[in-house]
Amino acid sequence: MLQTTKRPDSPVSIIGAGIAGAWQALLFAQAGHAVTLHERGDAGMTDATSHWAGGMLAPWCEAEVAEPIISRLGQRSLDIWRRELPDTPFNGSLVVAHPRERNDFERFARMTEQHRRLDAAGLAALEPSLEGRFRDALFFPTEGHVEPRRVLPKLHERIKAAGGTIKFDSDVSVQDLEGIVIDCRGLGAREEQSELRGVKGEMILIETDEVQLARPVRLIHPRWPLYVIPREDNLFMLGATSIEAEDIGVSVRSALELLGAAYAVHPAFGEARIVEFGSGLRPAFPDNLPRIGIHGGTISVNGLYRHGFLIAPALAELTLAYVERGQIDNEVMQCA
Repeated sequence: MLQTTKRPDSPVSIIGAGIAGAWQALLFAQAGHAVTLHERGDAGMTDATSHWAGGMLAPWCEAEVAEPIISRLGQRSLDIWRRELPDTPFNGSLVVAHPRERNDFERFARMTEQHRRLDAAGLAALEPSLEGRFRDALFFPTEGHVEPRRVLPKLHERIKAAGGTIKFDSDVSVQDLEGIVIDCRGLGAREEQSELRGVKGEMILIETDEVQLARPVRLIHPRWPLYVIPREDNLFMLGATSIEAEDIGVSVRSALELLGAAYAVHPAFGEARIVEFGSGLRPAFPDNLPRIGIHGGTISVNGLYRHGFLIAPALAELTLAYVERGQIDNEVMQCA
């Protein structure tokens, strides 16, 4: 077992500077630990799964398909996002559907909470670009979203401001480090955690000034959730597929589905410029649930699946509570 009586100078090494590792490093550094965050890639983080993420902070929407533990962790994480990065956009999120998906839309409404139904006029008042496009919508007012490629550098700066050290191009293993080690390598930890698998999520980045959105819009789809997420500089992210494959390409089928979904939200997206195609491999366990594993002097935080940005802050809080007070969350933690 780890030492659970915290000393202000107790060293903590964290492997992996993606969203899971960044939140671990920030909370531990703020708590007074001597934190070193190791990342095998460079500061651009272009090889990280987080680089291709949607960044949606939507615990209520996710309740339609996710286990209750995801909603619980997600709701707690929203409080931490607000506390640590108060400029995080919490403009809510929208769910819409065309008439042919009406039954699925009503099912989504029944399976989720904390939303209110907007009629066509209410939707137009909230998002003028969608005027006349849908007869109603579900509005989740407390949800938010971040832009992963902008928010990760902010988290890294916050870590350094709290006294932590970040070492990029540092390809270390658990055995190379002493003291408390927190392993947040995702699929890079598969040798130690053989149950891990990669689930591909594809995205497309487009640019247009003919549509303005203030919040993510989910379009109900019979096979997978599809959403349009506004970015800065007239950019929109279209995502995301969830494919049981470990290649990193984007298939023609997926591209057609994603682009078609955007066009179905607003025809002006048909004239948008395609900026980028890409995909990332999300680390997942067989049950698609996150896991904090306690293995002697090492803690592993993995299996965040498609919920990394949503639940990473709460997982970091749980890890810190274990190290400092020996507190165990039986839904998430496993001790070897």
